Amino acid sequence: MASGMEDARFGVAHLDRIVLHYAEMGPEDGPLLILLHGFPDNCFGWGHQMPALAAAGFRVIAPDQRGYGVSGKPRGVKAYDLEELTEDVIALGRHFGEERLRVIGHDWGASVAWWLCSTRPEAMEKAAMINAPHPAIWKQAMYADKEQRKKSRYVKMFRLRWLPEWMMRRKNYSALVEALESSARPGAFEAGEWERYRKAWSEPKALTSMIHWYRALLRKDLSKPVARIDVPVLLVWGEKDQFADPSLARRSIELCERGGTLFFAEGTHWVLREEAASINPMLITFFRSDQDA
Repeated sequence: MASGMEDARFGVAHLDRIVLHYAEMGPEDGPLLILLHGFPDNCFGWGHQMPALAAAGFRVIAPDQRGYGVSGKPRGVKAYDLEELTEDVIALGRHFGEERLRVIGHDWGASVAWWLCSTRPEAMEKAAMINAPHPAIWKQAMYADKEQRKKSRYVKMFRLRWLPEWMMRRKNYSALVEALESSARPGAFEAGEWERYRKAWSEPKALTSMIHWYRALLRKDLSKPVARIDVPVLLVWGEKDQFADPSLARRSIELCERGGTLFFAEGTHWVLREEAASINPMLITFFRSDQDA
């Protein structure tokens, strides 16, 4: 069992549109908090946050998002459009009896959280995003920003058919393991975690479905100006992120009428693991503040 997940309960949510496997912690009558992982992670990536959030009284649900692990893997790139991904989260909230959501996202999970705030604000109570800019700002910067063009070269490679999957699968997923280890501070990932990661990546259709998230983004027209966001947002950012320039964080939070930031000068893309002792209390304070409203 991954560190921090020893007390997790696991289940499967049969939604109208998709079946999602999830990990759960905390009291069943606590306020719902949904945690959305990124690429190439899964629900176990929240092992540094779930126990603390559960101890604070939240009912914490961390799904394997569509395409990941043993969750549903619909065919075709269109099935991984941001609209589909956000509807999954709304449906998951309803499955657990909530119409207005509190969401924490990392990487792609944060992109989904941003999109929820932009397009479905009526469904959102609050959102915290960790090391991912608003997807419209991210995509625009892939082409228009010199620094981000360099950081996003791997994204454009994902346009290719079958080759990215082959490169990731070869040598027992060594490229994925090396990518995670090299983009994090030493010790952020434990050696014992890799077996569980490899098992998730080896699920039928998993790699292609995971990469389809990127392929759908590359096809999506995000050229229109982004509307102001009124949902309260907390943006957490490790400034040594190899995949996204800190300037994108600042541009993203400027979209928010009620936005706060928590920057870590030595944090990487995996700051949620590296700085959990500082991040977790801030998350608890942020999401608790609406309980007396």
